[in-house]
Parts: sequence; C-alpha cells; structure tokens
Amino acid sequence: MKIHKEGRRILFFTLLALLALNLLLFQFNARAVTFNRIFVGASVVAFLLLLQFFRSPFRNLLTHEDLLIAPADGKVVVIEDVHEPEYFDDMRKQISIFMSPINVHITRNPISGIVRYFKYHPGNYLVAWHPKSSTKNERTTVVVQSEAGPMVLFRQIAGAMARRIVWYVNEGDEVSQGEEFGFIKFGSRVDLFVPLDTEVKVQIGEKVKGGQTVIAQLKTNQGTLFGS
Repeated sequence: MKIHKEGRRILFFTLLALLALNLLLFQFNARAVTFNRIFVGASVVAFLLLLQFFRSPFRNLLTHEDLLIAPADGKVVVIEDVHEPEYFDDMRKQISIFMSPINVHITRNPISGIVRYFKYHPGNYLVAWHPKSSTKNERTTVVVQSEAGPMVLFRQIAGAMARRIVWYVNEGDEVSQGEEFGFIKFGSRVDLFVPLDTEVKVQIGEKVKGGQTVIAQLKTNQGTLFGS
C-alpha cells in the first residue's frame, strides 16, 4: 500500500501539528492525565483516518478498447438518459459513481484515446448526490476520442467535503485506460456520458473499483471480447 503524492504534504504537516499539540498538552497540562491520554488517542485516530483518504493500493488493471472501465471506486448512483449541454449538446447516457470518504480517491481514465476537450470549472460545494452538483459544483470535464471510435465524456465533481480537484491531463494528450487522470481530495463523484446505444454493465447501487470494474461496452462495428 502506497500513499498518494497528493496526500504527502498534507499528512506531513498534519502529523507535525498533532505532535506539537500533544507535546504542549503534556508540558502545560501535565496534571490532566486522563484528558491527555484521550487527546493522544483521538489524534492517532484522526491521523489514521486522514491516512486512509490518501492510500494508493496496487491494482491489476483491466484494459480493452471498447470497454468502459470504472474511473473511480464507489457506488453507482445514476444510470439515465440525459441532455449533456457542455460539449455534445445532445442526449447521452449518464453513469455516475459516488465516492464516499472511505473510498480510494484516485480517478482513472475509463478508456484509452486522445483528449479532445478539457475544462476546469470553479463552483460551489453542494453534496455530491444533489441533482445540480454536476453543473454547479467545482468540476473538471474531459472528453476522450476512444480507440474504439465513440467519444466519452467524464467529469470529476467536488462535493460538500471535497475542496480541491487535481487533474493530470490536457487537450491533445494521449491517455491510457486505467492510468490516473486526477484526484479528488476527500471524495465526491465522477460522471460519465456515453452514446445512447452503449450497453451498461452495472446497476444502481452496485459497488465498483477503479481500473477493474467494467461499467459499459461501447457500440462498435467490430466484434469484441464481450460480443459484437
């Protein structure tokens, strides 16, 4: 188990702050032994919780050119046909994955291809399951021309706890399925928008793993591993 690079600075300074607070308590509040011990225990628990936010477990990545692989760990909360206004301006199938604070917060490329569009949107911090969070919250939008042909749009969305979205892609980049394209600190949600004829392989409420769970199969003219 590794610690993700986005968490190392935060963890280092948090550890220093907790150590300093505990030393001050034992120095100037030495008589309150019970309180000091409780504070030490609470500090350890708080640091361990923060540590798990930034864990980066090893993954055996599943790759296939016409399969859409989960871009994040979490639970499928939306599968519906919607109008996508930012890039396509037409009807698309939306699949959304909610990332809780206990999930791994790395976001991964769901498909290999070329980044045709990228945009960062500053915004609000509504709870991630709010219907307007995908258009009102801080977010990034990435559109990839997949190797199989169809374009796929995926969006990192900040939530009530998440205050910082990090991304590692830009327009024109060639991306590989399963590789990291960003990080959402303290969790939130990822939306995917695919053509209406895409065959969804998951259900509402299903838990998925980034880089491993097959979310959907894109419609192509060629036969595939999962059928034509």
